[in-house]
Amino acid sequence: MKNLILVVDDEDGIRFSLRGILEDEGYEVAEAESGEAALELIEGQMPSLVLLDIWLSGIDGLQVLDRLQERVPDLPVVMISGHGNIETAVTAIKKGAFDFIEKPLSLEKVIVCVNKALEFNSIRQENRVLRERLESDQAHRLTGESEAIAILRHQIEQVAPTDAWVLITGENGTGKEIVARSIHQQSRRADRPLVAVNCAAIPEELIESELFGHVKGAFTGAESSQAGKFELAHTGTLFLDEIGDMSLKTQAKILRILQEQKFERVGGRKTITVDVRVIAATNKNLQEEIRAGQFREDLYYRLRVFPLEVPALRVRAGDVPLLIDEFVSRLTRMHGFRPLTFSPAALESLKRYPWPGNVRELKNFVERMLIMHGGSEVGPEALPAEYRGSVGALDFDDDADDMGIQSGAADFKAARSEFEARFLRQKLREFNGNITRLAESIGLERSYLSRKLKAYGIQAD
Repeated sequence: MKNLILVVDDEDGIRFSLRGILEDEGYEVAEAESGEAALELIEGQMPSLVLLDIWLSGIDGLQVLDRLQERVPDLPVVMISGHGNIETAVTAIKKGAFDFIEKPLSLEKVIVCVNKALEFNSIRQENRVLRERLESDQAHRLTGESEAIAILRHQIEQVAPTDAWVLITGENGTGKEIVARSIHQQSRRADRPLVAVNCAAIPEELIESELFGHVKGAFTGAESSQAGKFELAHTGTLFLDEIGDMSLKTQAKILRILQEQKFERVGGRKTITVDVRVIAATNKNLQEEIRAGQFREDLYYRLRVFPLEVPALRVRAGDVPLLIDEFVSRLTRMHGFRPLTFSPAALESLKRYPWPGNVRELKNFVERMLIMHGGSEVGPEALPAEYRGSVGALDFDDDADDMGIQSGAADFKAARSEFEARFLRQKLREFNGNITRLAESIGLERSYLSRKLKAYGIQAD
């Protein structure tokens, strides 16, 4: 596609000359004889570059430049100036113009200046894309050095290069979408689309159209044909988030499509074949949903080729300081907050907090502190009351009392370990030593649970 250059000048001769020069160089040209006309034209068609005369009838070039800077700050603008207004042209540069060229116009200077401006803008756009990609990669990486995260990271490395389907489970806010994106980025399909669908957010009557697409006239409001998520994810990855919230009716339809990789759009007859890798995620215990008649067992085993459990933040408390550092760094870059550090005592309190909202709650907490805290370091006294440590300890003690456990541990970490050991012993007895059933019941990956049991010296009877 050719670059479109907008020439803004109230002299017919200047516009005619510039059109001839630029079209000979292969550019498309649009003209405006006033600043008002230029701003109106840009509303309908965005140029790649503007050549803007300083002296215009009506609003002048500097005013037009100001408005362009407000609306499209990345649009390169080259000012056209006469002999007597070089000082004004320099002012325009300070306001954000890329460069200026003097009248009478030199063919060579015009071409050189235009080429430089377009090349500079192209490099700037490439740099922005690279920055956004880097930000995206950082936002979707697994942060942590705990054993639980190390195990999860290793499992992702194992399954990502394959085409195996993955079922990701874990509590709300643990980062299931980050795991899904990490799998896609490390897969052979990384350069193909990753299409995400939140099954809980789509109304029941629209989910078939959303997943499979529809043809024109298929239902009221279907004014044109539309491709569905399966079609859009062809040769790539389809991420079905909150799969446990999908209705039984839709589950039945999606099972057939998952098996055959073939479907018809809603209201259509043409069979569409796709090549899609499916990653599903849920915060529900699907085994319980199956027993309650809310989830199809055949769909569960179709999706659960490679199960992954994302650990809750409370079981990897040692990662809290690392996550805080990452969120502070990211949020200060994104929003211009003043950097903030947390004292060792504050970090200890935050490590003791149970984080019921998991990593999502931690991110929101960090943003809240960046907004509210006036200093450069957060001490324990500056933490909101619920994060000062006592709440987490009381919650734990309440759980222990509910199970009839009395702990004599010296600190919170030891008490938590004691609670986990007693909890696992009791649960293992309930399941008659069946580790697989225990893992499914409490929502842990079997291999991770086995390591836990081994660490606590617990053996199946």
